[in-house]
Amino acid sequence: MSTEQNKEIVTDFLKKFSASDYEGALEMMAEDGTWWVAGSMPISGTKTKAEFVQLLAGVGEMIDGPLTINPYAMTAEGGRVAVEATSSAEHVNGKSYRNEYHFLFVLKDGKISQVKEYLDTMHANDVLCT
Repeated sequence: MSTEQNKEIVTDFLKKFSASDYEGALEMMAEDGTWWVAGSMPISGTKTKAEFVQLLAGVGEMIDGPLTINPYAMTAEGGRVAVEATSSAEHVNGKSYRNEYHFLFVLKDGKISQVKEYLDTMHANDVLCT
């Protein structure tokens, strides 16, 4: 796959994710794909695709509406796509979730095989984990 095709896959993934089409987004991940979240929060660490599905279900119950990811910069080289983004969502408890991210997507054969998510862990823990 070309770097432009890989960027298109990541862009499509983020659009589906932001529209709460988690099933459609996760279909874009390899079956043995992993998602790693920075920090030492309860949601941190490496998750298999199945574990990430469970994590999203839990987050979905806490959020009133979609968790929108807004990419504002993207760089690609080979099978790696780096994304800088912001997020926005409203927690059911009334707190606003606004975070800054750096994602590293690794693609293989047109599927997302690995994601590394770097974010403001203190804010995420405060809003999503307490």
